[in-house]
Amino acid sequence: MSSSVLLMAMSVDGYIAGPNDRPGNPGGDGFMRLHKWYERPDGEFGRPEGPAGDVWDELNATGAVLVGRRTAEQVDFYGGDHHGVPIFVLSRQPVPEAAAKYETVTFVSDIESAMAQAKAAAGGKDVLVHGAVTAQKALEAGVLDELQIDQVPVLFGGGMRLFDVLPERIELEVARVIDTPAATHIRYRVRR
Repeated sequence: MSSSVLLMAMSVDGYIAGPNDRPGNPGGDGFMRLHKWYERPDGEFGRPEGPAGDVWDELNATGAVLVGRRTAEQVDFYGGDHHGVPIFVLSRQPVPEAAAKYETVTFVSDIESAMAQAKAAAGGKDVLVHGAVTAQKALEAGVLDELQIDQVPVLFGGGMRLFDVLPERIELEVARVIDTPAATHIRYRVRR
């Protein structure tokens, strides 16, 4: 049975994007600092060496992606290809022309339906979830199963927080911790 798994890199003070996060500056100022944990010794980004490579492998083993519209637009809908799997975009707005050219991108207006469609498309594999608003909506609706937080040892001091607004307290249990010098990778299960 597939699980829905939020995967986000986050600063110690809770930011997933830096200041000035907007189209043309996706992730805001200093954003790539949150992703240096998968920078290889040659300076290229890809599967990191050591135990953090397991997190990378899990990301690339998912069977579908569910992402919010804002995130999707900032990365041009992943060019229609996020490791070869279907991409579901949560949005109540009309499909923009920029996305219409990508056959693997499907727009869905409500979180429950979006998650159900993503899980069906995943064929028993996990669903990768991206975006702060999408994560908050999925938690509120009870359709987010796990959180993979890659906590980077930096304090951003501003930007966009992952869990700025939640409707209620949500209990988590630690499923795994992988500690590396570049980041502490914590996998949580949502308690229901």
